[in-house]
Amino acid sequence: MANYKKVNITPDARTELHDALSLTGAEISINSLPAGAGVPFVHSHKNNEEIYAVLSGKGKAAIDGETVELAAGDWIRVDPAAKRQFSAAEDSAISFICIQVKKGSLEGYTKDDAVIEGG
Repeated sequence: MANYKKVNITPDARTELHDALSLTGAEISINSLPAGAGVPFVHSHKNNEEIYAVLSGKGKAAIDGETVELAAGDWIRVDPAAKRQFSAAEDSAISFICIQVKKGSLEGYTKDDAVIEGG
């Protein structure tokens, strides 16, 4: 069995990569909202923090009653307990990646976790 898995994703409104990549420590989704559209619900999490990366377009996030403007290139981390809802701007679609990981689960960073081969 290979130590990697590659997939090609066709753009859709929402694509979850958990099953496609056999993820075991994170959930990653690719999301696209057309201009003027929004996620139809407010949500929070029990354990998972979320990291959002805006790939294109612009929009906003309502987080615990505060409006956060978003544009391509922005990254934002949201604590599990925060109540959140995302939407595209009235005049622009938005595409973003959402990465969910268990809060407090990172035990080391790349430099501490990497094993240099042949060195």
